[in-house]
Amino acid sequence: MGDTRINGKAALVTGASKGIGRATALKLAEMGVKVAVNYNSSPNAAAEVATGITEGGGEAMTVQADVSDREQVAAMVKTVDDAWGQVDILVNNAGIINDQLLLRMSDEAWHRVIDVNLHGTFYCTRAVLRKMVSKRWGRIINIGSIVGLRGNPSQTNYTASKAAMIGFTKALAKEVATRNITVNCVTPGYFDTETTSVLTKRQRDYWNSMIPQGHFGEVDDVANLVAFLAGEDSKYITGQVVSVDGGLAV
Repeated sequence: MGDTRINGKAALVTGASKGIGRATALKLAEMGVKVAVNYNSSPNAAAEVATGITEGGGEAMTVQADVSDREQVAAMVKTVDDAWGQVDILVNNAGIINDQLLLRMSDEAWHRVIDVNLHGTFYCTRAVLRKMVSKRWGRIINIGSIVGLRGNPSQTNYTASKAAMIGFTKALAKEVATRNITVNCVTPGYFDTETTSVLTKRQRDYWNSMIPQGHFGEVDDVANLVAFLAGEDSKYITGQVVSVDGGLAV
């Protein structure tokens, strides 16, 4: 059962049309949280998530924005604020990959990944933070990656963005701790999502052999942790990096 003490609060989940973002949006809705489902280029998938929430008795809206664009982020947050007063819970989940060896990596591949994954986290957080500070309550949950802790070949851009999110989390947690705002980072390992669906059997077998539990995770494994960090039972947990990876980071 979800934390009924956050029933009625408003959440913004970026990149919520699929994968971990989708599972997180649905889980928060189960807790009675109103959920703004952000998407960039998948309106139909986002609408399906919102419909699933409303058909289950919850409240949801879809909000389009490329999180790497601060003006689009500002407009998105204003839409949520106008409807629900403010964003109480922010889940910075939107992210992209563009894997290449560094020697072959284009400027565009580097900057686009950093823009979405890191700058998007900054823009979204800054846009919601003032009202959280004023209300003296907030939850900011950044979705990092195990590669931000371990590194991964051909992912220098993605790894750099996710490692930076960890530093961002720790610094901001100290800034806002006295305002009853917690800031944490969840670092998923390998999950059955669209991103990993392109892996060959050989690649999957390799990673399964590296994971102590021996298999990929399910997106609900991450969503359940995010839901806990969004609730009142986690009020004394801040500035933490929590891996959901079947032991891969051990």
